[in-house]
Amino acid sequence: MNAELEARLSRLLDVVEGYLPPASARPDWERDIAALWQSHSLGGQLMPVKVRDSVTLVDLIGVERQKKALVANTQAFLHGLPANHALLWGSRGSGKSSMVRALLNSLASERLRLIQVDRHDLSGLPLLVQQLRDAPYRFIVYCDDLSFEGSDDAYKALKSVLDGTLTGPPDNVLLYATSNRRHLLPESLSDNDETRLVGDELHHGDAVEEKISLSDRFGLWLAFYPFNQETYLDACRHWVAQLSSHAIWDDSAREEAVRFATLRGGRSGRAAWQFACQWVGQRQLSE
Repeated sequence: MNAELEARLSRLLDVVEGYLPPASARPDWERDIAALWQSHSLGGQLMPVKVRDSVTLVDLIGVERQKKALVANTQAFLHGLPANHALLWGSRGSGKSSMVRALLNSLASERLRLIQVDRHDLSGLPLLVQQLRDAPYRFIVYCDDLSFEGSDDAYKALKSVLDGTLTGPPDNVLLYATSNRRHLLPESLSDNDETRLVGDELHHGDAVEEKISLSDRFGLWLAFYPFNQETYLDACRHWVAQLSSHAIWDDSAREEAVRFATLRGGRSGRAAWQFACQWVGQRQLSE
């Protein structure tokens, strides 16, 4: 090999290595339990991250049915049994994302690992899934707050990995997604132009079928709803106790919690957490 060719190859390697994370930044799955997937021109890379909080399944108030179903599905997956991809959909702040984090915090000791993929990185999802195929762990690939615009083709990679390729995802990978809406693609009145009634059967047009089929690829649908006042106050009381052993839940705290939800325009687990932060913070500041 002549010196000029050697120099060119060296420069090319330098360029390629510039796109790759240093070895110290790549996940060590014995140590790291969560990572972010970032797509780039050469494919993609995994970056280990710390889980943002220590929320557990016990902390999730008012979503017992959803929690029980998702834990059962995840436990089956961890034991190598058949399990479904899951779509957690419903009102904002109702505990969808918190439930996924709580699963990880509670089940990481059973070799569960979590990889978050943002919507704009979904094009690299097939590559990620192939990289995980032979790893000795069980991976939840997690898409948070998932939805698509009408002209956005990123959903096709997700659709393909869920149920559209010859091989499908490996046995050690499940996809969990959260969304504020059940159908992840936007729907319009014009989508129904080709819908027709044949006898007693309703036949959707191609546009509607395309949009419904993405959500249909998730075998487990879990709906989350706004809290009633009793559940909201239970959550407030729980978080106040979690944030401070000195804070007292009394009539004054209860009235302030109701006022807080009224000003926010709704009751949810997120609103309960935010109220507890405000209430405990102000009480401790005045001591």
